[in-house]
Amino acid sequence: MEKLELKYGLNPNQKDAYVYRECGLPIDVLNGRAGYINLLDALNGWQLVSDLKAATGFPSACSFKHVSPAGAAVGVPLTENEKRMYFVKDNPSPLAAAYIRARGTDRMSSFGDFIALSDICDVSTAAVIAKEVSDGIIAPGYEVEALSLLKAKKHGNYTIIQIDSAYKAEETEKRTVFGITFSQQRNDFMPGDETFSNPVTKRREIPESAHLDLIVSLLTLKYTQSNSVCLAFHGQTTGVGAGQQSRLHCTRLAADKSDIWQLRQCEKVLSLPFKKGLSRNDKDNVIVQYLSPEPEIDVIESWREYFTVKPDPMSADEKREYLLSLSGMSLASDAFFPFPDNIIRAERSAVSYISQPGGSIRDDLVIEEADKAGIVMFMTGKRLFHH
Repeated sequence: MEKLELKYGLNPNQKDAYVYRECGLPIDVLNGRAGYINLLDALNGWQLVSDLKAATGFPSACSFKHVSPAGAAVGVPLTENEKRMYFVKDNPSPLAAAYIRARGTDRMSSFGDFIALSDICDVSTAAVIAKEVSDGIIAPGYEVEALSLLKAKKHGNYTIIQIDSAYKAEETEKRTVFGITFSQQRNDFMPGDETFSNPVTKRREIPESAHLDLIVSLLTLKYTQSNSVCLAFHGQTTGVGAGQQSRLHCTRLAADKSDIWQLRQCEKVLSLPFKKGLSRNDKDNVIVQYLSPEPEIDVIESWREYFTVKPDPMSADEKREYLLSLSGMSLASDAFFPFPDNIIRAERSAVSYISQPGGSIRDDLVIEEADKAGIVMFMTGKRLFHH
C-alpha cells in the first residue's frame, strides 16, 4: 500500500489525513505539501481536463475552487477583445490560452485556485500562473524552466503535483461517510454525436462553434457540485452556477456571471483609464465593482485610487442594451428544467443553444418557451449530478 500524508483534512482540526492506494499512487508531489481539499480539486480537475482533451482534441485547463470548477476552457486562440479583457499582450501557447480563459471565466472566484492542465506545463503557461494567486497545480509533466518558475511561488511552498497520464481508475468508485461505504459505477459519460441527436425545438441546427461550447459546458457540469448550470462561449465557460438547491438559482447565478464576462468586453469597460502600476487582480476587482448594481466600493466616487480620469458609470439601461445585442451563447444543465422560467432567464443572457437531460412533467412548456425565444434545445437523457 502506498500512502501520501496530507497537511490536514477538510479543516485544520481534522488531523491524521492521508490518501492511499493498495497498488501504488499515480501522483507525485514535486513541491509543497498537498491538503485534502487540494487533492479533491486536483483529481476532479485532472478528470475534467482529460475529458475535454479527449472530446475536443485541444489542450485544456481548469481552475478549481472548493471541488467545483470556477472555469474551464480549451486552447483556442484568444481574440483581440479577449486579449484586452484578460490583459494579455503577447501570443500565449495553446495551453496557456486555455488557462487564461479558464481563469478568466470568474477571476474573483478563481483567486487561490487549484489548476489542472491536460498537457505538460510549458514555460508560456507557467509564466501566466506565476503572476496569479493560486494554491497549486496538477499536470502530467513540467518543462524544466516551467517547473523552476512554479517552485518559486508562495515562497517555495507552491503545491505542484505530477500525475501519470496513463493512469485509469477502476470502474467502481467508493467513499466512506460516517463509517458507511458507498459504492457505485464511475460516471463514464462522454458527449458524442448521439448527445446532440435529439433536438426538440423548431430550430434544430447549430454551428460547430456551439457544438464545441456545449461539450465544454456538459463536461464542466460532470465535475461541478450539483445542482449546476453552465454557460459557455468560444471554447470556454463564461459562468458556472454550482451547488444550488433550486434550478432557477443555478441558472441565475451562471447567467449573472456570464453577463459580467460579456460586459467586460464592451468598449466602455475595455477603455477604462486605469492607473499605471495597478495589478491585474486589482483591475479585475475594480471592473466587477464598476459593473455591479450594488458595488461594495463605489469606484466612481473613489476614482482617484484606480483611474487617471473619472470614468462615466455604466447605467442599467446601457448594460441591458449591450447584452440584448448579443447572441450565440450555449447553456447546459446537469438535470431537467422543471419550469420555463429558466429559459426566460437564459434568453436575457444571449443564450441561443441549450442542452439538458429532459424528463420534467413540464417538458412541453419548457420547449414552448425555447421556441418563443428561437433557442435550439437538445434533450440528452443523461443526468450529470456530481457530489
